[in-house]
Amino acid sequence: MSVAPAQSANVLWFLPTHGDGRYLGTATGGRQTDFAYLRQIAQAADTLGYYGVLLPTGRSCEDSWIVASAVAPLTQNLRYLVAVRPGLQSPTLAARMTATLDRVSNGRLLVNVVTGGDPVENVGDGIFLSHDERYEVTREFLCVYSALLRGETVRHEGKHIRIEDGQLLYPSTQAGGPPLYFGGSSPAAIDVAAETIDKYLTWGEPPAAVAEKIATVSAAAKTAGRKLSFGIRLHVIVRETEAEAWAAADKLISHLDDATIAKSQQIFARMDSEGQRRMSALHGGNRDKLEISPNLWAGVGLVRGGAGTALVGSPEQVADRIKEYMALGIDSFILSGYPHLEEAYRFAELVFPLLPLNHGKPVINGIVNNGPFGETIANDAKPAQKRVASS
Repeated sequence: MSVAPAQSANVLWFLPTHGDGRYLGTATGGRQTDFAYLRQIAQAADTLGYYGVLLPTGRSCEDSWIVASAVAPLTQNLRYLVAVRPGLQSPTLAARMTATLDRVSNGRLLVNVVTGGDPVENVGDGIFLSHDERYEVTREFLCVYSALLRGETVRHEGKHIRIEDGQLLYPSTQAGGPPLYFGGSSPAAIDVAAETIDKYLTWGEPPAAVAEKIATVSAAAKTAGRKLSFGIRLHVIVRETEAEAWAAADKLISHLDDATIAKSQQIFARMDSEGQRRMSALHGGNRDKLEISPNLWAGVGLVRGGAGTALVGSPEQVADRIKEYMALGIDSFILSGYPHLEEAYRFAELVFPLLPLNHGKPVINGIVNNGPFGETIANDAKPAQKRVASS
């Protein structure tokens, strides 16, 4: 089933609550990711005009709800994409948390539905369900959770969840609750997505594979009498020239040795996530052929779980690749780069002017020492400006 091309896009950034640094897979160049640093990234993303930020979830991360609730009051427009965890939270508790954070942030909450794909982490959290059973729980969870956010009183008796007289006394700011984002590549996941969520997310596979996935999900949604929008999760390495970008990509993994890569791939292999399997298959643990599509590089996935690919190139090349995904129907881009503070600035300054965005961009207001003007020359002369027209 064909999906209409996206005419404009939302670009989100990432809060690295699991760590940050200049290199992957090593403590060299590592950076303390305390609250002050996360606040800097969030405020930078807010100032630069990003639509929102994704907060990851799992035992390797600081708790996303607490971080978001602490940072949100320190920003003005930035939205926060925070995970609910079916099977780990009750749907009624999750609905109360959602409504509260949505009110605290003045309607700036987005919800990421995460089922969990690492059996070892799952049992550590008390979840002893198979892959398909977790998606059964997710379907029931969302049935209750969404109904509560719509203001309904819920009575539900299913295979995994039983609720009597479930109510949400204090509603969310966004009518009916925040939009639901969701990623999952297995048939069970796609069935749940088609029936329950608003925006389907994919990790950064080559455009042909993404097009195939979008067609499959869109067809499933049509069968369920629904229509979804689509987003993609990618890293970015953008520099003023293509050569500089590829040098930066090589530098990012310059401290990786074969033993570290092999250990990482063993951990990924134990997971029952179809999305993770697809990410790992893009490189096979081999660092020799990492450009898997024009300007799409799989080097991040050698040691990082989940999103394992990056767009690499000049601003024009990266913008062109984003527009290729937009032509497939992708309207939301969740991006990140190492280190996350500097790369938030770099991407916004170099690529935002080349994209048709739905959200705010820095405004040139004519003040010499404010905005993207550079330092005053010899204390007296205003530097020349070269403006790039938005496409």
